[in-house]
Amino acid sequence: MTLTREELAKRIDHTLLRPEATPADIDALCREAALLGTASVCVNALYVPRCRAALAGSEVLVCAVAGFPLGACGSGAKAYEAAKAVEAGADEVDMVLPVGLLISGDYSAVLGDIAAVVAAAGGKTVKVILETCLLTSEQIARGCKLSEEAGAHFVKTSTGFAAEGATEENVRLMRKACSLPVKAAGGIRTATRALAMLQAGASRLGASKTAEILREIG
Repeated sequence: MTLTREELAKRIDHTLLRPEATPADIDALCREAALLGTASVCVNALYVPRCRAALAGSEVLVCAVAGFPLGACGSGAKAYEAAKAVEAGADEVDMVLPVGLLISGDYSAVLGDIAAVVAAAGGKTVKVILETCLLTSEQIARGCKLSEEAGAHFVKTSTGFAAEGATEENVRLMRKACSLPVKAAGGIRTATRALAMLQAGASRLGASKTAEILREIG
């Protein structure tokens, strides 16, 4: 796969989710995203208003996370978090599904959890993080199908906080399991890795090393 630097940038959610991130770090993230022309910045909900202001006049979207990074809060709390992020100016919400409930086979609860966030987001794009390194192939496929059934807009591989991030194998599996586009995230630090994920079927990437990745593109 061959993309220009600008084309690749438009596929990347420029991400800063570390708990120690300061307002100055977020400001730098937004400046860099605007300069590079990324799809979005992906931040903790606390910083949505700051990003909205910093990116005013640019085409860069603001993405907030909900139920991050464990997905283990109650569905009501997760939905409230998503609603408040959208109210503050988020264009997209990346939510973590309840991984333990998916593993246990409580599919009704997983479906309801995702659907609650989709409803709370009020039509904004919702991406469902599966945390694929914790799941079997069958569980990944089921999580994708439940996300689609619940009205989500993307499925996403990973938080980047678990033992392993995106793999080409899991991206291909997710792309095959449902009709939703796939966001690959976690461990994508080079252009070679980024392009491999897109070749495997990802439509969007999550990366914190965006500038370094794009510098590798001629």
